[in-house]
Amino acid sequence: MAPTDAVEPGSVRPGGRTARVRAAVLRAAGDMLAEQGHHQLDLTEVARRADVGKTTVYRRWGSGAGLVADLLSDMAEQSSPRAETGSLLGDLRANAELVRRTLTDPRQGALFQAVIAAATSDRRTAQALHRFYEVRVAAWAPCVQEAVDRGELPEGTDPAEVVRAVSAPLYYRLLTTDAPLDAAAAERAVQAAVTAARAGAFT
Repeated sequence: MAPTDAVEPGSVRPGGRTARVRAAVLRAAGDMLAEQGHHQLDLTEVARRADVGKTTVYRRWGSGAGLVADLLSDMAEQSSPRAETGSLLGDLRANAELVRRTLTDPRQGALFQAVIAAATSDRRTAQALHRFYEVRVAAWAPCVQEAVDRGELPEGTDPAEVVRAVSAPLYYRLLTTDAPLDAAAAERAVQAAVTAARAGAFT
């Protein structure tokens, strides 16, 4: 087996003490991103907050980009499972509410804004962000396919595009306006996505 140093920094998923170190470091990194943004993500300060030797942090993650990439991977793994309400509207409402609740949470909302900002200027962070959303969209896409199977949506509807159509207006509202990201905004996003999907816009 290749030594740990030969793999992508932060990509190993062992248990025991190493898992506890990873959890502490990722928590500290997430806190710093939420508080100060990605420009202030200093690995030495992350190590101090996590009560971990800075050599360990530099050896394992290598850079702020490596740390953010692993944080996004962990967030994808820890995300809530999709709802199964038995109807397309119910499932997509649950999805929209999960997105809305996450983005309006003081820590999580600030964290996502910091990561999105970092992704605009760092290729590795952008790739990690894309993987995060691929995982989340794939988790929710079955609710759309089930709606197709039930005859609620046209054959050939792209499930992933429908799920993205629910989330996209919520992110746009968060990033481009100071309007509240409230339940009404979530409901509008769901209704628009379902109306478009029923009309065949996503086939």
